[in-house]
Amino acid sequence: MGDTQRVALISGASRGIGAATARELGRRGYHVIVNYRGSADAAAAVVNGIEADGGTAQAVQADVCAADQVDALVDAVHGEHGRIDALVCNANTAQPPFEPLAALSWESFAAKVNGELSGVFFLTQRVLAIMKEQRAGRIVYVSSTAADTLGGSIAHSTAKAALNTFSRHIAGEAGRYGITVNAVAPGAVDTDATAGVFNDGLRQYLKERSVFDRLLKPEDLGRAIALVADDGFGAATGQVIRVDGGLDVLAQKLARTGDRISGDD
Repeated sequence: MGDTQRVALISGASRGIGAATARELGRRGYHVIVNYRGSADAAAAVVNGIEADGGTAQAVQADVCAADQVDALVDAVHGEHGRIDALVCNANTAQPPFEPLAALSWESFAAKVNGELSGVFFLTQRVLAIMKEQRAGRIVYVSSTAADTLGGSIAHSTAKAALNTFSRHIAGEAGRYGITVNAVAPGAVDTDATAGVFNDGLRQYLKERSVFDRLLKPEDLGRAIALVADDGFGAATGQVIRVDGGLDVLAQKLARTGDRISGDD
């Protein structure tokens, strides 16, 4: 790897959205750090795919919710490459509980919120210090449209809403150093993590409210996140960027027209 090659660190990059983002940034010329917690074989497959496309990458294990492991991860990457140009915080640190409040335990609620925030807190704290010295960098948080949507998991929605607020504060702190900080909020994405959540009825509902007539794929998000992490969104910071296939606007249109597909009024 040349001294001038940009380096991107992506947490939770062994599958789904993280893996798609890693492949896209590899195609854009970044040396990609594929972080994973337990899926070593899947992470290696992502690295192999990037290299097969002519890019460079390496897999590095760390639980981003553990401060000491984040320290070791960032020290290793920065020590070897001397720079970190893009940080994508994507790791799914805890599965959300879906019980209503009356049946929800504080422990499961707190685990989701704590996992979401600790995973970005430790990474941001360490990597932001490096980017400040560089006086350049891009930080992207993978949020969710669930942050402002009712009907799903209260713990997941609360965690993502907190993440959006966190990202705006970091953007305010980082701006004077030439660092941009944004969140990308996916809508419904068809991944192995959501396979058990989307039943046939929900899939049809989401399909009807997509400009693509389908659920989003990880690759749809990978392209969007890579664009924000690269220079394409250089003038945007402190933003929550929805990537939902038109769900927000089409759902409103369908509600206004009696919940049916129709042409323009």
